[in-house]
Amino acid sequence: MSTRTLVSPAALARPRGRATYWTVFTAIVLLFALAFLFPVYWMVTGAMKSPDEVAETPPTIVPKEWHLSGYTDAWDLMQLPTHLWNTVVQAAGAWLFQLVLCTAAAYALSKLRPVFGKVILGGILATLMVPAQALVVPKYLTVADLGLLNDPLAIWLPAVANAFNLYLLKRFFDQIPRDVLEAAEIDGAGKLRILWSIVLPMSRPVLGVVSIFALVAVWQDFLWPLMVFSDTEKQPISVALVQLSQNIQLTVLIAAMVIASIPMVAMFLIFQRHIIAGISAGSTKG
Repeated sequence: MSTRTLVSPAALARPRGRATYWTVFTAIVLLFALAFLFPVYWMVTGAMKSPDEVAETPPTIVPKEWHLSGYTDAWDLMQLPTHLWNTVVQAAGAWLFQLVLCTAAAYALSKLRPVFGKVILGGILATLMVPAQALVVPKYLTVADLGLLNDPLAIWLPAVANAFNLYLLKRFFDQIPRDVLEAAEIDGAGKLRILWSIVLPMSRPVLGVVSIFALVAVWQDFLWPLMVFSDTEKQPISVALVQLSQNIQLTVLIAAMVIASIPMVAMFLIFQRHIIAGISAGSTKG
């Protein structure tokens, strides 16, 4: 059974039709690439302009003179190594805690079938209906009472309970064939051994997606780190860019933003295959 498309096979078989198709296809791809990449180009080159050129109207597309001092000044004046390291520590800890707890909870709800499991899952999903802003004050009071202000644990512990990632993992675990787990049980594997040796290796795509969500959420968060880190030496990059931007030239601030975005862009480019595989696996199995 043939599939109907906008361009018929007969039209593509003709040289004129094929040339028209590839011309339109190339133009659309270039248009979308320009729409997505131009803001990145504008930000990267904006840091290489002089302060006067950045403020010019109309703006210049290509810098008249290329200056790399904006990046070096941003690296030194805004103490980017310190704040980037703070962000890495906070994001890595939140990712590890969240992955361990959400994976264990999702496995329990999916495969161990506890009593009142559906009620528990319903309560977890109900938290998604609560606005994040409504939880800020209770979280802050709890963290303050525990003496965790200016401590990475203030970022790690609240990030552990992520209902969306837990549900995403549970939905994936639900699709793992029961026969595979029963075969492992017959061979003498316990619940933890099945999780470690069978479920987790089969769940690499969705674990990659959950990892990306967890890391990006902490990396781009601003309000919560601003509240719990009054010590500027321990603030992540998202807060430091705002706190230190008062007396900084615009070109230096733009350069700092470019540097701060490099880790997330690099992580996406490196793991994009795993991200796409996880999304495809989730949509196919779901």
